[in-house]
Amino acid sequence: MSVRHILIAVPARDEELTLGACVRSLARARALVDVPSTVVVVLDSCTDDSAGVLRRFPDVLVLEREHGNVGRSRADAVAAGLAAIRIPEVRQEEIWLAFTDADGTVPPGWLREHLTAERAADAYVGAVVPRLADLDASRRHAWHRSHGPGATVGHVHGANLGVRASAYTAVGGFPPLPVGEDVELVARLRADGFRVVADDAEPVRTSSRLIGRAPDGYARYLRDLTA
Repeated sequence: MSVRHILIAVPARDEELTLGACVRSLARARALVDVPSTVVVVLDSCTDDSAGVLRRFPDVLVLEREHGNVGRSRADAVAAGLAAIRIPEVRQEEIWLAFTDADGTVPPGWLREHLTAERAADAYVGAVVPRLADLDASRRHAWHRSHGPGATVGHVHGANLGVRASAYTAVGGFPPLPVGEDVELVARLRADGFRVVADDAEPVRTSSRLIGRAPDGYARYLRDLTA
């Protein structure tokens, strides 16, 4: 089914140092597809100047929340984005939801990859890689030892996830979890018989920090890497 609009949802919590780069990378990816798109950023419990960063990007829809919960933030981004889309007679089957995180950057071909996946599936699980240069030597070595070709395929990350809006709605959207909301959403999609594909063709490059915003998230994984 042809996609008529892409909704890009980004949760952010105290990401003023990375948020500008994230939005600029989204702009590059948006420019390479013919489908119109909307970007929604949810500033959740921010105490920094993330809001000031986003004032430089007037085409981004900004929500401010005090959830302290990434599952609720992602869900709010979808709800607000769907309400903001103004296409006559557009159906949820024709809207693709693309998710990433504010501490990462997407490659230029990111949305093209999502749209390729959409032709054969209801959801897309993409790859995420850390900025290896920012890791210490021991963790870089451990990463290379454990991440040969294809090692990232199939691992669910909210930083590189896509789903058709109708499928998302059918399974109830993101659960209000502080971590693992992305894994739970994909599990629900698979349980309900929706088609999920995975690929590492256009990985999102994410922060290599060892202290994350969510408990037991990607930062915890990097922190536990050993050579």
